[in-house]
Amino acid sequence: MSVNQRLVNPLTDQLFEAILHLESRDECYEFFEDLCTINELRDMSQRLEVARMLRNGEKYDKIEGTTGASTATISRVKRCLKFGADGYAKVLDRIEPKEEKGDE
Repeated sequence: MSVNQRLVNPLTDQLFEAILHLESRDECYEFFEDLCTINELRDMSQRLEVARMLRNGEKYDKIEGTTGASTATISRVKRCLKFGADGYAKVLDRIEPKEEKGDE
């Protein structure tokens, strides 16, 4: 998939470059604590978990109960998984084998 060109601009490039330079989970916590509100970070974390659960075939009611996500959020993530830029898929492909091994 190609990147949505409406998202591309120098400020977003700078943000992504900064993220790519983080070297540890602690550095991620520090940076995102400064960058985002607690609710923004929770929302992003929740969406990633919703994507993981959808990919694993979980039903909406289980996802809603486990994550607290609304059905609207679950539907949005599902649309992204099916018609989006494959960002969730790429990240989940990279982290799921790592999680299964118990690595950090």
